[in-house]
Amino acid sequence: MLHSFMRKSFHFLSLTILGVLLFTPKLIAQDAESQALKTQPNIIVILADDLGYADVGFNGSTDIPTPNIDRIAREGVKFTNAYVSYAVCGPSRAGILTGRYQDRFGFSRNPLLAPNDPKMGLPLSEETLADALGRVGYKSVALGKWHMGAHESLVPRKRGFTDFFGFLSGGHQYLPELWTLNDLTEARTQYDGYNTKLLRNETRVEETEYLTDALSREAVNYIQHYKDAPFFMYLAYNAPHAPLQATPEYVERFDHIKDPKRKIYAAMVSAMDDGVGRVLETLDSLKLADNTLVFFLSDNGGPEHANASDNGLLRGEKGDLFEGGIHVPFALRWPARLEGGKTYEKAISALDIFATAINQTSEPIQTKNTLDGVDLIPYLTEANSGDPHPYLFWRKFDQEEYAVRAANGLKFEIQKNQSYLFDLQHDLGETNSILKERSEDSRSLKKQYSIWNMEMKDPVFLGLLQDKLYSRQNPNRFTTN
Repeated sequence: MLHSFMRKSFHFLSLTILGVLLFTPKLIAQDAESQALKTQPNIIVILADDLGYADVGFNGSTDIPTPNIDRIAREGVKFTNAYVSYAVCGPSRAGILTGRYQDRFGFSRNPLLAPNDPKMGLPLSEETLADALGRVGYKSVALGKWHMGAHESLVPRKRGFTDFFGFLSGGHQYLPELWTLNDLTEARTQYDGYNTKLLRNETRVEETEYLTDALSREAVNYIQHYKDAPFFMYLAYNAPHAPLQATPEYVERFDHIKDPKRKIYAAMVSAMDDGVGRVLETLDSLKLADNTLVFFLSDNGGPEHANASDNGLLRGEKGDLFEGGIHVPFALRWPARLEGGKTYEKAISALDIFATAINQTSEPIQTKNTLDGVDLIPYLTEANSGDPHPYLFWRKFDQEEYAVRAANGLKFEIQKNQSYLFDLQHDLGETNSILKERSEDSRSLKKQYSIWNMEMKDPVFLGLLQDKLYSRQNPNRFTTN
């Protein structure tokens, strides 16, 4: 009996050891995968719309407090020479989402609202940051303004995003009582998209909150939902883009501002700042802050005449290739890697967000297309003391205007048939063109632009400036009858 018991015990022990040998590698692999997912940093891009360069505290604003936006700069890095790749929202956002100059794929115009047109928006040849991060386990959320196409093939969940809450058009009313259209099938004009009910994924929802507050609420909810998996959040506020609308709660904060337009503008910025605060507090409460990269920027310069924004000493406004159109407030916080309270003065681009994000993952990501942006982290940790970009380029195809900025601060531009050369290191306000004195520098910069421009494509769709022409060519733009 004893021998029989020992044989059974030995047999059981052998099976147990065999089971451990068979299953331990799998368990270890699963645990390693789980650990990798937890260590991959979260990515949050907070994008304002038409925000003036001088309308955040970290760039000197005194009449509009932005304590939460300023916290990102104070606890991270403030960039004094940050640029977007275009002076209006659609092309600029295409650059941010792809990490590539949008002219490479013909996104050179602000897209129209055209829900029946699969070519009116971000071409399918391009992958988004959400596409790339999804390959290494990220969940991605797009909130707010999309403006990358309203056709069913171009909406966020077809472009790599797990979730979407917002609107597809280039702008929107802020007050829910103005959202009178049930769907884009009821739209008949370009700006009817402003009046649609909001979307959650592909379903229209009944929303009762002020738009900026609703987007902030959803950001908090999705952070809580995806707290255990690495996530990418594209929080694309449309504030403070027109129309100028705010609730009394926010307007009452600015009795000291007498200009009625700027008062409402300030209220809209303040609502957005409150939302940024809610996002940061949620990261703190969930102990996610240390390992989350939080970017803050505007999609272009402020349209000072349209929304009473303030670009400070920068010349020009939204739409211009002067600094006021393309030089934006920009801050990045990542406590795990970046020391707080730093200022970075070399020229960087919003195109760098993509490359920076994908270079922090636990396994390498091979992108579909070559990126124009660079990973900023080595520059910010001083592992790389060079210039992130020898040159930055801008092109306004329809106007035949362009600009090129060298790392040393020299900037050549052609606007309204006039040529300029500025030394931005000594003349950031672009008050004194040195074109005649530095003709050789001008020729060199023009040559660099020509080399770059040869790689670019003509526009692949008609844009906002061709609204009437497009409607004549596409009589079924909104209907399929």
